[in-house]
Amino acid sequence: MELRQLEYFVAVAEERNFTRAAERVHISQSGVSAQIRQLERELGAELFDRSARTATLTVAGKAALEHARAALAAASAVGQAVGEVTDLIRGRLTVGMVIGCTVTPLFDALAAFHRAHPGVEISLLEDNSDRLVEGVRAGTLDLALVGIATAAPEGLDALTIISERLVVAVPDGHPLAERRRVVLRDVCAHPIVCMPPGTGLRTVFDQACAARNLQPVVALQASAADAVADLAARGLAVGVLSRSMAERYRDRLTALTIDDLETPALLALVWRSTHSPALRELLMHSRRAFGTPGAD
Repeated sequence: MELRQLEYFVAVAEERNFTRAAERVHISQSGVSAQIRQLERELGAELFDRSARTATLTVAGKAALEHARAALAAASAVGQAVGEVTDLIRGRLTVGMVIGCTVTPLFDALAAFHRAHPGVEISLLEDNSDRLVEGVRAGTLDLALVGIATAAPEGLDALTIISERLVVAVPDGHPLAERRRVVLRDVCAHPIVCMPPGTGLRTVFDQACAARNLQPVVALQASAADAVADLAARGLAVGVLSRSMAERYRDRLTALTIDDLETPALLALVWRSTHSPALRELLMHSRRAFGTPGAD
């Protein structure tokens, strides 16, 4: 039994798919399948039910999963312990980033960390905020930059980077552009272009509408602020963005704070634990890059 076999076993168990697991561990699907077959022969039991489209754990597989995770964690801890006493940090960090993110301090933090610790392999992936948060909870992501509607998702630590109220963004000539004061009911009287469900901004907007029994018509959805702004500028719908997002398009759009929507949309770094020396170092570089307290 080898550690890599346990790594592949855990990857398939978490992804519930041999192809996605192979992509995750960076080898071919046939390689993953062969190693797991060998592991099953050594253990004398099948670990997965392969009869359906998804790979589901058998009773034996369920019994083995937590022990496999513990073995991998213990092996990682050995390397980390040696690294700490030799001032050398190695390993792998997987970082998530909300789709359409243009917050460059994250890239600055990753670059500074890479220069300081070239022995750590960094992976970066994009997804919507809900899935990134679940990835951190499940342990498939070490750290993620996400949009959220609360200070910290349940069970996770968080460092708030940006806290901003929402605005409605409209082109010149739109009826709302001449208003001095805009409330949520005014916004909902028009077709809306907004980010999709699963993003922090959309969660704040949807919760505020539900609290007031409003049923907005979200006619268009886009994951990137640029797309939301372009659609709003063409008069297809009124855009809902955060203040700093809308500021970039002031040559084309008038941004009005939604007076009765006081709950801010948050952009935050989230993580589950800091047992990893590499993660602790990346958080330190992130605090410095974002200019947040505790950077030194």
